[in-house]
Parts: sequence; structure tokens; C-alpha cells
Amino acid sequence: MGRPGRPFGYFVQTSLSRTFFVFLLFATPVLLLMASQQGKVSSAGSATTSQSAQPSDVTNFPQLPYQGSPPELPKDEGIVGLRQMLRRLSTTARLMQTVAHPDDEDGGMLTLESRGRGASVLLMTLNRGEGGQNKVGSNLSDVLGDLRTLELLAADQYYGVQERFSRVADFGFSKSADETFAKWGGHDVALGDMVRVIRTFRPDVLVARFSGTERDGHGHHQASSILTKEAFRAAADPKRFPDQIAQGLLPWQARKLYIGNVCGFGAMTCPDTNWTVRLNTGEPSADLGMSYVQFAMQGLRHQLSQGAANWNVDPGDRFTFYKLVDSIKSPKLDKDGHEKDFFQGIDTTLPGLAARLGGEEAKVPQLRQQLTEIANKISRASEAAKGNDPYASAAPLMDVVAALERLHTEVDKRTLGAATKSDLLARLDEKREQAETALNLALNVTLSATVVPRAEPKGAIQKEAEALTTVSPGQEFLVAVNFDNGSKERVVLNALKLEVPDGWATISDKTKPTPIKPGENERVVFRLRVPKNAAYTRPYWHRDDPETESLNHIDDEKYVTLPFPPPLMRARVEYSIAAAGGARDQNAARNQKKSVIGAIVVTPFIDDAGVARARPLAVVPAFSVALEPGTQVISTHNGSSSTVAVGVTSNLSRASRGVLRLELPAGWRSEPAQLAVEFARRGQKQDFNFKVFPAGLQEGRANIRAVLETEGEKFSEGYTLVTREDLGSFYYYQPAVQRVSIVDVRVPHDMKIGYVMGAGDDIPTVLQQVGMNVTLIPPEKLASEELSGYATIVLGIRAYDTQKDVVENNKKLLDFVAAGGTLVVQYNTGVGDFNSGHFTPYPAELSRARVSVEEAPVDILAPEDEVFHHPNAITARDFDGWVQERGLYFMDKWDEHFKPLLACHDPGEDAQKGGLLQAQYGKGTYIYTGYAFFRQLPAGVPGAVRLYVNLLSAGHEKR
Repeated sequence: MGRPGRPFGYFVQTSLSRTFFVFLLFATPVLLLMASQQGKVSSAGSATTSQSAQPSDVTNFPQLPYQGSPPELPKDEGIVGLRQMLRRLSTTARLMQTVAHPDDEDGGMLTLESRGRGASVLLMTLNRGEGGQNKVGSNLSDVLGDLRTLELLAADQYYGVQERFSRVADFGFSKSADETFAKWGGHDVALGDMVRVIRTFRPDVLVARFSGTERDGHGHHQASSILTKEAFRAAADPKRFPDQIAQGLLPWQARKLYIGNVCGFGAMTCPDTNWTVRLNTGEPSADLGMSYVQFAMQGLRHQLSQGAANWNVDPGDRFTFYKLVDSIKSPKLDKDGHEKDFFQGIDTTLPGLAARLGGEEAKVPQLRQQLTEIANKISRASEAAKGNDPYASAAPLMDVVAALERLHTEVDKRTLGAATKSDLLARLDEKREQAETALNLALNVTLSATVVPRAEPKGAIQKEAEALTTVSPGQEFLVAVNFDNGSKERVVLNALKLEVPDGWATISDKTKPTPIKPGENERVVFRLRVPKNAAYTRPYWHRDDPETESLNHIDDEKYVTLPFPPPLMRARVEYSIAAAGGARDQNAARNQKKSVIGAIVVTPFIDDAGVARARPLAVVPAFSVALEPGTQVISTHNGSSSTVAVGVTSNLSRASRGVLRLELPAGWRSEPAQLAVEFARRGQKQDFNFKVFPAGLQEGRANIRAVLETEGEKFSEGYTLVTREDLGSFYYYQPAVQRVSIVDVRVPHDMKIGYVMGAGDDIPTVLQQVGMNVTLIPPEKLASEELSGYATIVLGIRAYDTQKDVVENNKKLLDFVAAGGTLVVQYNTGVGDFNSGHFTPYPAELSRARVSVEEAPVDILAPEDEVFHHPNAITARDFDGWVQERGLYFMDKWDEHFKPLLACHDPGEDAQKGGLLQAQYGKGTYIYTGYAFFRQLPAGVPGAVRLYVNLLSAGHEKR
């Protein structure tokens, strides 16, 4: 593992080894007094006095791999991981791809370049996909963005790449780049972040996934390529984004720029004039045991919210095409205008670093020779790694680490141009980090840092509910750091440190050299206390109103463009080992070769399925306060009060008391005015109910905030762990605020509504809030459920896509309609399956047509129809204030039995009339709607609530 404080950004994943993260050193040294493996634990605040720990604190605690992002890949361990790291160590090639959303990336190309050819690769994804649809749950908006970030990081681990983001948000589908830039505040917001990443990462080649033309479809896709073309030159211009230059970043000019989507995605052939580089990602890899694109697909399948669970690629050739559109030098093309690869014409060898100095090479006279010697040693290590014994590569790798250290020191002393020197040192640093990681793999030395229980039986791992995965200000805890010498040589542990955030207490580190025999280990336990002012583990960005804002506010600029802030703390060990074959005499010290290894502090636990896992330690508030749900729709016709539920969870290991109250709009009151709360243990959650009396029920908006006051502190924020068994984890924060929408809506209280959930949405909650009688019908019970007791059945979003029981019971649903019921079917995305399934009572064809502009005018095509009169009068004003979009997946053809009720269209397009269709079938009513009610109702859009209630009432007007 590389040393902290290296260039290329605050957060660098060394993707082809153990999943460690390198980040800038905090301002102060590191943590509390430690003791040796004999079982002593340092007491906070004492540099000389230690106390004995309970045996379970320090002995035989199981060591688990870091699973924070997500479980490590076997391909990154052992001899296979070593060979891939040596491949990376052998080249200085650097490539950066830009895309718009998670799952846009060319995973096959990224994996081929990184794992197959050893390039250092970075993927920049402009937004986090927070405006998309969630195909595995009901979470949308910013919490979906957190989930998709974790999914993408899991995929990145397979690709072997680093990840970056800009501050622009996914505001939903866009049909043009112009609309996209209008929502993103012009070009410069996203462009500035892209330029920052280029100046930090310093790629040789910049590759846009998209073409920047209308054939890209989504406006975000077009914008990502347009911005990449601008950034290629802007990053080299010191007059562009001078604030970055003032912060210490230097201009950087990549050598080549390529664009993609030149032949259509998935094309196996392409006209010669359309492409410059063709890569076969279907090329098999002996190390991976499959082709590069197949391995990438294993990573892509972690993006379950995108519907990627069952995506596959068959063995065989799989081509991807890119076109060179800009270059700082005339490219060397063959007679057909093609190149062999992205780096043709760029010297990516280690000795080639000397040529980058140009006329200044003479100032470092031995540079080229030393780089050549290092490259030769890497070649010897690579040759040795062709066998099955990683240790065979250790000796040359020891020399490589030492040589790179000496060369870095020598270059640092030379007087070179600022940009030239900075780039050379950065690349030497990267090579040294890679060499250290390769050496650790060759020697089989490992490091772990785990939070340990304080009073559990020897060797026990706690269940997730009891494990100390989070700590809060004022709490104490223990961290055990374990260095294992799995090599064939005696290792000397020179220093062991626990690196913690700035402001955390530091007493001392273990700096006395300690010899460790082969097969033995050194174990040290730290006792820590979380400072009162410790920063919480949380996203560094937020939106105040995700429904209207398309840019994220950056709360901590030092983390800008990172996926998440770096892990809370990590351990770091410096060790040395005698050079292979070195004399064991009084001069043995001269044969000692040094290296570094690091590990993130994690908490091991047993999950609900009984599987041992681990999660990075996090700092969270002592109390989480959340209004449940976060939004409420109140009908002006449902009386003069509503109930507000507040959930409070304690993270304190001791008993605590406090007072909970609501902050209400002027004139509103609650019963009770406040509640006394008491908690006995960490992890305990309690729910509290308040009855709220608004001051007059008139249509409008209001906010209710919950505040817990305890021991002189106020808590008014809730946090939620976002994770999945195949992913890493992070925390999503929300203010303890309930956004109340008061809607003038009349509802038929005597109607029984059955709701069959599809992919997941929050519509039933809103219907219940306004007073409707809604029952959730599990899809698997459709076959046995007696439907005659329901007036209306609603199929949730994507029900036919996600619920096989809905498909299998479609005839039963249509029979329900024929008998006099009303069936409301909401949008599905599986156009082909839906159309071939013939699920509608009369012929109709689903399409991908949509209206993405939420302000698009809506025409009422059948104003006389009862659906616009009962029980609520619907007018043009009911389409004001809609969020994100009008609708999606409209019908484009239908039988004459269907009657279109509404029409709307995006600017410059023809009217779309297939978004709301109604048909009489037998004695009942069948309705298909592609209008985005799943977004409008949870947002409390008054007109959408009224219209939806009318749809549920259709066919039952006489009631």
C-alpha cells in the first residue's frame, strides 16, 4: 500500500490490490499510546501508565478482509493480484473516461485498459443517477444517488479504476444538451469539476463515452461529451478556472481526445471512417478466467437499481470503437486512418518519463539510466511471477521500492520547472505505491485494523445490531491493529501508526523496531475517545430541495469530486526486510529494504444471514431524529388535525434522557406540546406520536421540524445506513423535517382500493394520508385473493416488469374489470415484453415515448369525461407545480376502444396522447397511465393528487 499524502487527489483506490484507500495526511500526527501484543491497552490521556485489558480485547480476534467497498475480489490477491500489479507497475499510461450517469461506462474497455494493459484508469461520472428510476425499491432522489454511488464503486472494483463525480445532479431525463446545461447553470459548473479532475489525475488520454450529438439520446449523455471536448483544452489554460491554480493545481494538457458512440453501442462492425481505435474487449484473460468484458459485466451486475442483475455477455469477440477528435501532435495513423490503441505515439515506458523533461533532462543526468534499471528489475519480477510462487518476485521488487525512493529524493532536490517537476514526482510516487503493494503481495504480509469488543467471549464477533460500527462524540472504543508476517523472512516492524482526523488526541505511536519471525504477528491495541467536536461521517454535498435544484451544494470543498469523504481512520505500518540472499552479519542493516502497508479501520460483525462481514468505522450523531414519513399530504376535507410520528434512535452506550418537541408554523399547535424521552442502551429506537392542529386548512405548504434536546445539545437530523450485502456502505442524512402539503381534495371514503406493488413506490402512503381505504395486496397472493371486495385495483410502477405473479394473474385482473371493477395500470419499461404479453384488454402498444419537461402544457382531450369531474373538478391549473417530468413510457398505438384523456409534448415535438388511456371493458373500467404520479404524489403536488383520486374513482361515480 502506498504512503499517505501522495498526489493525484485525496482519495485514491489501488484497485489491483487489497482495497485500501490513500488520502492526504491530516494535520497532526496520530493516535493514542499503544502496547505490544502481550495484551496491554493504552489508557487515553496517559503516556506512561497502561492497564491490562480483558483477554477478549486483544487475543485471537478473527481478522476479516476490508469489506467497506465491497467484499474484496479474489483476483486482486495472491499471484494473480501480483501479476496484475506488476503489469501496472510496468507502464506510465494514464487514461480518463467521462460519462454522465452510473452504468454509462464502457466497463469492458476500462477493464481491458486497467487489468489487461496496466494503465492507471479513472472514470468520471458527472452525476450520481439520483433522478432515475429505482428498479429494486422505492427509494428515489438523493438517497438513490447514494445507493448508485455504492453500486458504481462495486463495479469499479471489477474494472480496476478510480472514480470521481461532479457537483451536478441528475434532474431526470433530458432530451437535449441545451436543456441539460440550462438546468446545470451553464457549462462552467460541471466543466470546472472536470478540469479539476484532469489537472489532478493528469491523464495522457481523455476518452468521452458519448459523441456529443443527438444520437447519444439523453441530454446528459450529450452534455458529458461536449464538456469533455471543452475540458481537453481548458485544463491546460491557466486562465480557465484560476481559483484552482491559486489552490496549487497546475495546468495539464492531455495528449489525445477520443469520443465514443461512433457506431452505436454494441455494434460489432463499424465503417472505417467512423473510428480510429477498435478494441476487442472479448479478448480472454488467463488471470481473470474469462474475457475482460465478461469480468466487467460481473461488476456491472452490482448496479441492481439500474436493472442490471441478469445482464450477461457471451464468450467471443466484442468490439468497442472510438474516434480521435483532438490531439496536441499529429497522430500516426495507418493507411486506413486507424491506430492500434489509445496510447499509440505516446511513450508509456518508465524510461520515457525522462523524455517528458525535454531540455531539462540534463538537470537530472542519471534519470534515464536509473529508470531503465528500475524497468529491468520490474521485468525480472514479472518473469518470476509467471510461476505460482509470489515470493519469487520479492527480491527484485525490494530493489524497485528502494530505487524509486532514492530517485524521488534526488529529483526533489533538483531545480526544475514547477509543472515538469510536479508531474515527474507524482508519477514516481504512483510507481512507488504500486511497487510497495506488489511487494506486500509477493511477501504475503498483511495488515488489519479492527474495532474490537470490550467484554465479549474470546474471539467472538458480535451480531450487527450489537457491533460498534458507529461511534458518537464522547464515546470510547478500542482498535486492534494486527501485522502478519506471512513471508519466508524475518521482518522488522519499524513503525506502526493509527492515522486519525485532525483534532483527535495523539499520545504516541509504536516506533521501536520489532523483529517478527516468519508466520508470526505483531498486535497492538489503541484506546480512543471521540472528540466532542468530531465531524460526522456523511456526504460532503447536499440539496436543500431535490425536487427543484439541479446542483449540489458542496459542504466541504476539500472532498469535491470524490465519491464520498475518505474513511475515518486507518493503520499504517513501515517495515523492513533483509534483501534476499543478503549477508547475515554486522553489515546486515545495509541489506534491509523498506516498504509500507496500510489498512482501514473496520468493525467486523455477523449479519442477519449469519455471514461474517465488516464495515468501516463511522462517526454519527448521538441521536438520530426522523419524522416518518418525511412528507405528508393533508386533505382539507379530513378534519382539523393529523398525526406526526417521530422516530428517535440512540447511539450512546449509556442511559440518557431528553425532551422531544415539534417546531410548528405560526398558529399551529401539537398535543402534547413536548414529550420526555429516555433511552437505556445503544441502538434503542423509540417512536413518538404528536397530534398536530393546523391553524386553518387552506391549500398550501408547511414544514414541521422535530427537535430533541438532551444534556444541553439539540438534535434535529436523522441518518440512515445505505448498504446492501454486495456493496460497501455510507450514511444518508436528512433534516428532521416533514414537508406538509395541504391539498383541497375530496376522496370517496367508502371505496376499498387494492394496491399491488411493483418496483416500489410511495403512492399508497399518500392515499392513506388523504383518507382513502387502501390495502396492499402482495403479488404472490394475487392468485388466492378475492378481488370482488375491491372497487379498484392499482398496479404499482413496473408491476409487469418485476412481478411474475402479476403477469401470471393478468387474466384474473381483466376478469375483475369485466365484472365491474376498475384497474389502474401504471408505466412499465419492458416495452417488448409488455407488448408481446398482450396484457391490455384491447390491442395497444407501449412505447418509450415520454415528456420530460415538467412544465409542458397539458391539454384535456375529453373535458366531458367524469374522470375530470368526480369527485374533484380537474382544470388546467392542476398541472401546475409538477416535478421532474410529466410522464414516461406512453402508449403510441391503441384500439378504438381506448379513449385518450390527456395530451402534452416536449418543446418542438408532436403531441403525445398515449399517456392516459381509458377503456370500458365488460362492466368495468381499464386505465393505463404513464404520467409520473409516483413522483408527484410523494411530492404533494395538489393537482396530481386530485387527478389520481379521480382515476381510482373512475367507474364508481354513482357511489
